[in-house]
Amino acid sequence: MDVKLKQCFIAVDDHDKAIAFYRDVLGLEVRNDVGFEGMRWVTVGSPLQPDVEIVLEPPGANPDFSPADREAMARLLAKGVLRGVIFTTADCDALFERVEQSGADVLQEPMDQPYGVRDCAFRDPAGNMLRFMERAGD
Repeated sequence: MDVKLKQCFIAVDDHDKAIAFYRDVLGLEVRNDVGFEGMRWVTVGSPLQPDVEIVLEPPGANPDFSPADREAMARLLAKGVLRGVIFTTADCDALFERVEQSGADVLQEPMDQPYGVRDCAFRDPAGNMLRFMERAGD
């Protein structure tokens, strides 16, 4: 089978703040930033992974959501309980310093995990948890 990841989605409540964080702090490329059916379609991705994109979308972007569903999703995002993503990095400590200096909310300072990675965690401007891991020996 020829199956590969193409896109994943992260809910954001302010595209401009999200772009500034993902582009300027994390160094991801903005691949698309266009209006689409009354919404804004923004994708970012690592220059090291040209085939994989993260879609930054409003929490209630699903066209099948009712107004109550959209409101519930916005509340969950505000609480910081929606899932984020896990990134890999060659230098967890250097990445931690850069992201911490941006003012991002620190959830976990770099630490060695018993399962063979060194990792840290932050919240993005919308409150999503982002983890960054460095594999032992990388």
